[in-house]
Amino acid sequence: MLKSFLLFTAVVLLVFTSVSVSAQDKGSKSAPDMHAKAKKLYDLDCALCHGATGDGKTDLAKDMQLNMVDWTDPKTLANLSDQTLFDAIRKGKGKMPPEDPSRAKDDEIKALVTYIRQFAKDHPAPAAAPDAQPASTPEPAPAAPPAPSR
Repeated sequence: MLKSFLLFTAVVLLVFTSVSVSAQDKGSKSAPDMHAKAKKLYDLDCALCHGATGDGKTDLAKDMQLNMVDWTDPKTLANLSDQTLFDAIRKGKGKMPPEDPSRAKDDEIKALVTYIRQFAKDHPAPAAAPDAQPASTPEPAPAAPPAPSR
């Protein structure tokens, strides 16, 4: 009787665990899937103003007199947290409309933030100029030989 009970309990736990794991798998998306979704979302909703490469140089932005930042410049995103970017996308900012929750879920917006940050990684910051060498002091010209005395 005890063996039957233990066997039954083990089978129930095994079934419960496998159902739980497969439910989690259905809810999570792989990184390549999320990257593809973020790219599609960017291409549909963001590129028109921000540009295909994220440089912000588009005809529409120019026509609307929008001052778009250049996301390919690492300094542009350096001081912006992921949450700041998320909030700007989700809630909108200035003339930028908010991203409707029916078009993009929160995890897709987070993937979009990662996608946007990739623009700067694709364009590394220019190397710092080498330290300037101190100007060398010119050596004095050799003294002219003394004039012959008479």
